[in-house]
Parts: sequence; C-alpha cells; structure tokens
Amino acid sequence: MQIVILCGGLATRLYPVTQKIPKSMVEIDGRPFLEYQIELLKKNGIFNLVLCVGNFSEQIEQYFGNGEKFGIKIQYSYDGASLAGTGGALKKAEGLLEDEFLVMYGDSYLPFDFQKAITFFKEKGKQGLMTVFHNANKYESSNVEAEEELVKAYSKKEKTPKMEHIDYGLSIFKKEDLKLLPSDGASDLSALHLALIADKQLLAFPVEQRFYQVGSFGGIEEFKTYIKK
Repeated sequence: MQIVILCGGLATRLYPVTQKIPKSMVEIDGRPFLEYQIELLKKNGIFNLVLCVGNFSEQIEQYFGNGEKFGIKIQYSYDGASLAGTGGALKKAEGLLEDEFLVMYGDSYLPFDFQKAITFFKEKGKQGLMTVFHNANKYESSNVEAEEELVKAYSKKEKTPKMEHIDYGLSIFKKEDLKLLPSDGASDLSALHLALIADKQLLAFPVEQRFYQVGSFGGIEEFKTYIKK
C-alpha cells in the first residue's frame, strides 16, 4: 500500500536547528531522520511513498531524489507559498494518491507491524483507521477514546477521563475520504479523523509498542538511545 509522509511545517520546537533545514533532514548519527523512516517502511513491505513537503523541500529532494537509490519510489507534493496544514497538504497530494493509502507524520518512528493494520482495515470495511496506543498519559497527553474497534472521540485540546489512548501516528484512508476536507486553504488532518468518527467509520487499531518522535530535542535523544540498542 502507498504511504504519505507529512514532511511540511516549520518545526518551531526544534529552532534554531530547523531554521535552516526541514525536520525530516535532522541528523541522527550521521543520517537524516527520513532515512530511518524509509528503512522502517521497507521492512514493512512498503515501497511507494508520497512526501508532502514545504519549507526547504529542495534539501529533501536533493538527498532522496526519486527514491531509486534507496530501493523505493518517491513522489513529491508541495505546500506552496503558504502553509497548508496536515489536512491541506494531504488534499494537495490528492492527484498522486491511490484508492487506499497510509498516512504518517514526518517526525514519527513507529516500530510495529504495518501489515497487520492494513489487513485489519481491509477486513473491517470501514472508511478509515487510526492506530492507537494505550498511553494513559505516560508519554504525552492521551487524546483518543477507543471502544469496540472504533474511535469514539479524538481531541487535541478537550480531554476526557475516557481518553486512555493516544493517536499512534499512522492512519489509513480511502481517497474518497478527502472530499471531507476543505477544498481550499489550510486544514488539519484531525478534521478528517473527526468527520469519520461522526459517521462511525474510523477504526481503532491498537498497537502495543511505544512510538518515538523527533519533534522535540527530548524526543531526538530518546530516539538516539532506541536505535543504539
């Protein structure tokens, strides 16, 4: 299955580092973070990538090109002059997308079996899927209520006691879902999640392994420790 990686955004939490490079090119032991993501995807049998890029996109293209030297296929979708947001970036990539596709954030490292999530999605016949981790506020604030294989509620701001899970960072959508996003302007990917939740169409796929992220300096150090093991 094809995967979209959301590599845009300003990554202000990593300033001053990301004032000159995109977050995907943050160096981890001599290699850009995106290269670790690509290795993870290949291990999971995923070789077709769409990168939604923004600021300093030329650095990503110069290093990774069309993906051939990494044994994958890469296509690029561009935010343009203004920030599109995660939802807007996905909408702009619509012309490159297959009928079903995965979406992952550009700062996430998700060490689990992607194919199990894909199989679950195909078997259940819903419009979308969110991977969820029973976080109980351990790593970050829990923001997902999951019950009976569905996401019941999701919020980045308004938390409830029933929210014991967190968005793990990988979603699956159908291309037709994109009609639920605004056709113009910036939007957040959560708008798509919420629309599917309202229709009882967003599956919750539980993941037991913790996630890693390089969206903060603390997260980078945790990821460095993880890969050294």
